[in-house]
Amino acid sequence: MATRRRKATRYLTTSAVLAALGVIFLAFGAFVEVLDLTMAAVASLTVVFAVIELKGKYPLLIYLVTSVLALLLLPSKTPALVYLLFAGYYPILKVLLEGYLSRAASWLLKILAFNVAAVVIVLVSVKVLMLYTVEWKAWYILLLLPLNAVFAVYDVALTRLITAYMLRLRGRFRFLRED
Repeated sequence: MATRRRKATRYLTTSAVLAALGVIFLAFGAFVEVLDLTMAAVASLTVVFAVIELKGKYPLLIYLVTSVLALLLLPSKTPALVYLLFAGYYPILKVLLEGYLSRAASWLLKILAFNVAAVVIVLVSVKVLMLYTVEWKAWYILLLLPLNAVFAVYDVALTRLITAYMLRLRGRFRFLRED
């Protein structure tokens, strides 16, 4: 019983640290606005770590806590919005799709999820937060193809980072193992 409680405490503490780290990354993106999308992608690595090491409800909790705190605390909402509407939950979605579907089907659904998220991000940015004053339809249509290419690079890079972590770094995190 004590071991189970100790493990739960360890997982909850690790989750809190990862959520705080995610907010710090997003804050850096909010203050250095040219890095807003990059920092949303970097913040998603905290969820990747949780998916690999903590499993269960913890990755989702980290995603939700980081999203809420970033939306409440950050002066620029763009990194928080990108994290909330795509980058934060994408590692969880990636694991689910790649674990249960064929490669072609998972890629199709991942690209579809990205495009839906991209449209929602633009709509929320323009219509709700009023971040941009230009007509969004014109420039979004022009950016859709390069955005999909960037997404494909992000997905492949994320896969390679996960593989590198699993092969080289995973054994170093002893604090998550049983005593």
